[in-house]
Amino acid sequence: MNRFDVADEEPGHRTSVLIVGGSLVGLSTSLFLGRLGVPHTLVERHAGTSIHPRGRGNNVRTMEVFRSAGVEPQVKEAASVLARNNGILQTPSLVGDAGEWLFREIDPGGGVARFSPTGWCLCSQNDLEPVLLKRAGELGGDLRFGTELMSFEQDADGVTAQVKSRETGEHTTIRADYLVAADGPRSPIREGLGIGQSGQGDLFHNVSITFVSRGLADVVGDRHFIVCYLTNPEADGALLPVDNRERWVFHAPWHPEHGETLEEFTDERCREHIRRAVGVPDLDVEITGRAPWHAAERIAERYADGRVFLAGDSAHEMPPTGAFGSNTGIQDAHNLAWKLAAVLDGWAGPDLLATYDAERRPVAETTSARASARSVEHSHPGYTPGPGAGGPQGRKGGILNEVLGYRYPRGAVLGADPTMPVVTDGLRLTGETGSRAPHVWLDRDGTRVSTLDLYQRSLVLLSAEDGAGGWHAAAAGVGQELSVPLDAYRIGDGPDAELSPASDTDWAEAHGVTPDGAVLVRPDGFVAWRSEGMSSDPEAALRQALTAILGRG
Repeated sequence: MNRFDVADEEPGHRTSVLIVGGSLVGLSTSLFLGRLGVPHTLVERHAGTSIHPRGRGNNVRTMEVFRSAGVEPQVKEAASVLARNNGILQTPSLVGDAGEWLFREIDPGGGVARFSPTGWCLCSQNDLEPVLLKRAGELGGDLRFGTELMSFEQDADGVTAQVKSRETGEHTTIRADYLVAADGPRSPIREGLGIGQSGQGDLFHNVSITFVSRGLADVVGDRHFIVCYLTNPEADGALLPVDNRERWVFHAPWHPEHGETLEEFTDERCREHIRRAVGVPDLDVEITGRAPWHAAERIAERYADGRVFLAGDSAHEMPPTGAFGSNTGIQDAHNLAWKLAAVLDGWAGPDLLATYDAERRPVAETTSARASARSVEHSHPGYTPGPGAGGPQGRKGGILNEVLGYRYPRGAVLGADPTMPVVTDGLRLTGETGSRAPHVWLDRDGTRVSTLDLYQRSLVLLSAEDGAGGWHAAAAGVGQELSVPLDAYRIGDGPDAELSPASDTDWAEAHGVTPDGAVLVRPDGFVAWRSEGMSSDPEAALRQALTAILGRG
């Protein structure tokens, strides 16, 4: 499809943002926009949320953004069935004690607590999407499932789209200021805009088989893994628990490049393949479904075209190893949502939206390379990498640096080093401009909060209670002058402090400033700018920073 033509049909509908796609990324976009009070409409051609247990790994950064959106408890409740699952096992069979743990614990020793108020969470897509759907609806999202985008066009002032109810056939014309394309890896919107892709392309193919087995739990025993790579050369695959009791998923290699068809994956073939892989010839196996999936490495050449933005799989594809794909997409949505809200509410200029591509595309490029390397490390079933695949990162090791340590050298930041890599060696969360702000525990009116809990709907300026630079007063004046939502917090133990640090905490040192300095943090929790020490004119310094960051020059 080339840039769609739109029929001028009624009835019509007006909204600020139209989201196309109602899977994890589309629903997250709705959640984040709703949290910020942005009117929006979501259309999804399927009648409901996902019924297939996939995309289960929610990393620490994703759980932080869900925490800021107020759904962390609900997500953890939905994930409770897999709460005790840890580690990745690689073994030729589940019979006996052969094999090795590629890693035994997601968070060995609880080290993540030093960096974050939350942690990793295993919540399958079919359990997570209903949580997001419910909360997005409560926040006012106009969510239209069973509704398909038929066409769209854009002009200088907005986007006009025609959608169709798949149940009634009724056509509706929707007029929006902006469109977010969360319509998957084969994105018709991306193709219609003529946006190309770079990357290695298809890497391997699998068929995801859902099945019921009441005897498999006894075979697995107390090895409560996230995934088990079964390496029998005659029946390799990846086994994933759904409920640790009788519901399971098995990813079997599929080779369409050799002429193999999906029709060849009969119930009998799937059943016997699983039995050989597990090592139990008479294992009870009831096949309940199958779905193909493709592992690829592709990045859109640009994330925006006028008033249309790509998010999630429409912007990037990456192998599932490491669970980078959906997490990167959810974080795309979090980055884009506050920028759309700022521009629509009038406190930022349209140039702010150009920073979405500048910030998020380099993250996807780095992350997709790491995901491909992870597939090499784990010898993912069905993947036969070429010579040198995995590159310099092709090592067995953790991924916390990629998860929490990525940064924005360019974009809506001031003072970042544009030559710095997106992911540096070693995890550095010390308040540098362009990085995710540090996590520090504080007391607010008797309630323990993380600094990360402060970053939700507005910009935030942190300074000391008795900071000689007068940052708190400057924030009040400049925020009012520029009509920018700017919350200023003084940190200390005196009567004027809004926040008190823990006894063993030096908030200024943690953020890389002196007690006379200040740190400006964006609504998405990334450091926009900081002054390491006192300024002779804090109002002027803050005004200059806000004007540059928000594209108001």
